[in-house]
Amino acid sequence: MQRSFPVLVGLLIVLAVLSSCVFIVRERDAALLFALGEVRDTIVEPGLYFKLPPPFQNVVRLDKRLQTIENNDPERIQTAEKKNLLIDSYVKWRISDPRMFYVTFGGNDRAAVERLQAQIRDALNASVNVRTVKEVVATERAAIMREVSTNVEARARPLGVEVVDVRLRRIDFAPEISESVYRRMEAERKQEANRLRATGAADSERIRATADRQRTELIAQAYAEAQGIMGEGDAQAASIYAKAYGTNPQFYEFYKSLEGYRSAFSGSGNTLVLSPKSDFFKFWGAADGAAPGTAQN
Repeated sequence: MQRSFPVLVGLLIVLAVLSSCVFIVRERDAALLFALGEVRDTIVEPGLYFKLPPPFQNVVRLDKRLQTIENNDPERIQTAEKKNLLIDSYVKWRISDPRMFYVTFGGNDRAAVERLQAQIRDALNASVNVRTVKEVVATERAAIMREVSTNVEARARPLGVEVVDVRLRRIDFAPEISESVYRRMEAERKQEANRLRATGAADSERIRATADRQRTELIAQAYAEAQGIMGEGDAQAASIYAKAYGTNPQFYEFYKSLEGYRSAFSGSGNTLVLSPKSDFFKFWGAADGAAPGTAQN
């Protein structure tokens, strides 16, 4: 037992030395291999690797996953109109060059975040200071994000950092100018509403006038056509009546008398005071026109 104890201790020492010579690089990490304080190799592919035991070689791991910087307090930035805006943004970034990142920040993510926040603030000032409130809030918001992203990316690349995306989440007016801006916006909206109402009223009157003119023209045209058709009908009726009268004058006279009787006695209260021998009652007694009560041979 006493002779096996040194062997067991030796095995443990050997296992400890061997375990210190093996290291694993996970998919989310990048590894820097140091030899006597100097970077010897950069490993970004996951897998099992070997090295010399400390203090000859040691490994520093860096997180290469996508990370987010969110400002807890919005940045106060002035526009070209000297109006203060509160801009809340966030940035997506990751380590692109582990060696340069370690040389710049010593592997301290907090130092990298603070440097990037300062660069974002400078880029926002450069883009917002030359624009008006309306441009920042509405018309050129996307252009500002592109400018800030390009600016920060160019300044962060030499630090071993890749800026993936920059977004403006919220843009608010500073409290001291919010009320005046709202009043101005309200006045502008009222002015625009009045202009639209005036334009609508003018268009309405124009449309009504056009419709009335077209209606009058259509009625006049239809009346003229109706009168023409009625004239043609009257002429044709007169022609037919003339032909009928010329064919059988006695029958025509009899027919017209019947129409006269129908018109005269159509109502219940009609009263006529005429002589029975008048021409109006010519066909009253007989169809051949003989006087009432006259015997027919």
